[in-house]
Amino acid sequence: MPEARLTVWGEAECRRLHEATLELLADTGVDVRYEPALALFSAAGASVDGRRVRIPARLVDEALASAPREWLLKPRGGDTAALVLRDGEVYYGTGSDVLYVRDPETGERRRVRRADVEGMAAVCEALPNIDFIMSMGLPEDAPQGIDDLVQVVAMLRGTRKPLLVAPRDGSVLARMQQMAAACGERDSFGIYAMPSPPLMHDPDALTKVIGCAELLIPLIYAPAPNMGATGPRSITGAVLVGNAETLSGLVLHQHVKKGAPFVYGVGAGAMDMRTMTDPYVSPDALLAQQVGTDMARHYGLPSFSYAGMSDSKLLDEQWSAEAALSMAYGSLSRATLLHDVGYLESGLQSSYESIVLGDELVGYARQFMREVPVDEYSLALEEIKAAGPGGNHLGTKYTRRHHREFWTPALLDHNVHDRWAAEGATTLGARVRERLAGLLAAGRPFALTADQDAQLEALLDEALDDQSARV
Repeated sequence: MPEARLTVWGEAECRRLHEATLELLADTGVDVRYEPALALFSAAGASVDGRRVRIPARLVDEALASAPREWLLKPRGGDTAALVLRDGEVYYGTGSDVLYVRDPETGERRRVRRADVEGMAAVCEALPNIDFIMSMGLPEDAPQGIDDLVQVVAMLRGTRKPLLVAPRDGSVLARMQQMAAACGERDSFGIYAMPSPPLMHDPDALTKVIGCAELLIPLIYAPAPNMGATGPRSITGAVLVGNAETLSGLVLHQHVKKGAPFVYGVGAGAMDMRTMTDPYVSPDALLAQQVGTDMARHYGLPSFSYAGMSDSKLLDEQWSAEAALSMAYGSLSRATLLHDVGYLESGLQSSYESIVLGDELVGYARQFMREVPVDEYSLALEEIKAAGPGGNHLGTKYTRRHHREFWTPALLDHNVHDRWAAEGATTLGARVRERLAGLLAAGRPFALTADQDAQLEALLDEALDDQSARV
């Protein structure tokens, strides 16, 4: 298909990394720190020695063969179509679980509150290019033991678009299904879980792996080895560690229920050894994400990667530059689910404004990624002949028919200087803030019914009672 696409590894490189992964899983294995998961691995045919699990190649092959290549993630109403989780589709969404937010009124950096999770979800509901929603914050005003369920309730109140949720563990999955069902569609969310690099799976992750398989909730299993810390200071080596973690999780997942939906997570950090931080938008991390996406495509699995984020602490020039760069590279990878649109401060901060700019950048990226066919109609040979040397195409039927297919920005300025000056000489930041103010002033496009709200509150109260009983 004639379209823009970024690829680093071909079949030969992917096959070599897969072979190395099979050797690593069979010889070294992974640590599994959850007794029920150890029993499941043993029943599947893996070698279990204490917490160490060694996985033969045939189990990996069987899991890859049984994992579905396509699954639907549905909305709960509205105009958003169901997301088709398969290689070749590309969707964009926000990120999850940051500690701080840039206040949209005062501009201060402060802790995230429950109202922010709901408010940012509501902004995303009105933005045409945001396809799925993550919480964008850990609310400090939520009971800690059930803050993951509080996030889900807040997002359900703010948007009808599909959700991706990162719960503490798998114990809440059935209740999350009840919440989604109460709002119109039980199959409208997926779960984000992470192994513990290097080569470990903890109880929180494993209960999500097992629970998602049992309940047929789409599972995103996404590693995050860091080059030089929890993985070798090598892009290839770090991707090898991450691939081993993801595939070992897949073996367990498919053993619990063959055909359960699974999304291949892509991720590897590149620590800045001067600052000892883990920047999101370093070229090395973006390159590792690309080869991870190449591996997912090699397996034929839907993938989960990154786009539209920044390491900047402010809504400044670095913010806009990095958001655009990461949007371009992430989009060209054509990963299935591109998350973290709107992230700031290396995953510690979010903002309403950065989501609004992210929506604009998604529109730009989607236009660039469109198919460019070479056929008789698109060649427009007769049109060119009719205009001839020195002619123009401004008034032709062809131009009138197609001019709206070309991208027109809502926030990026294309005016000549005099018109730009006459309209206020605004900066990009000012236009983003104006767009956000308009969205907030317009009010919510939908609201849950009183009965739906009551059901959500009852489920939260049940969860809080359960949590208190455990303590």
